[in-house]
Amino acid sequence: MARSVPSRAGARRPAPAKKRSASRPVPSGRRRSTAARRRAAAVRARRLRSALIVAIVTIAIVTVAGIAAVFTVVGSAARGFGDCASFALAPGEAPASVSQWNTEQLDNAAVIMGAGSDLGLSARDQAIGVMTAMGESSLRNLDHGDWETSGVTNPDGSRTTSVGLFQQQDSWGSREQRMDPYTAATLFYRAMAKAVPDGERPALAPTLVAHRTQVNADPQHYARYWPAAVGVVEKLSGVDTGLYDADRLRECR
Repeated sequence: MARSVPSRAGARRPAPAKKRSASRPVPSGRRRSTAARRRAAAVRARRLRSALIVAIVTIAIVTVAGIAAVFTVVGSAARGFGDCASFALAPGEAPASVSQWNTEQLDNAAVIMGAGSDLGLSARDQAIGVMTAMGESSLRNLDHGDWETSGVTNPDGSRTTSVGLFQQQDSWGSREQRMDPYTAATLFYRAMAKAVPDGERPALAPTLVAHRTQVNADPQHYARYWPAAVGVVEKLSGVDTGLYDADRLRECR
């Protein structure tokens, strides 16, 4: 007897299995957390760049300020040997002290001041005369000069004939005139008035006034004697002239 086979026409077929996605979807909360971290990292990067820029600008400002300070100091030094020429000293030199002059030297300074006063010259001009004699003879009335002491010659090769407080040569006057302190000072002041007229002297550094009058080799030769010359003039006259501070303020401004 033949077995009957039930028909499959109406049978339910099992639903096909769903295919799995290759990658799992990321929860929305995790996506938000990643974006926040990225934004925070970007903010930190911007802040770092800003801090780096500020640091670079600060270093540049400090560097420029340092360079400016150096130029200021160098400029001041240059003025000390230019505009402040009356106070310039050679390396290792010190200003001459008032106390180093003895009675003979101070007597000669008094004669120089007296000659200037008789000509109607100011205390500053008298101090310039004293300063010049300090630089030439240490306020001593010498009967010899550079030729006798060190063989110095004139530019033309002839021997120098310098004598006296101001070490004046023959062209200044007779030996007797140059060896007389009062006459020698008078000769100096008259030459000074001619070389540097009244209208120019107050604005010119004392050492340059003496240089133009004496026509010596070094314009700064007398500079170191100016403080002592002012001190001697004030000591002998009993008057506070204020010359040193006035000249410093004028020449170094």
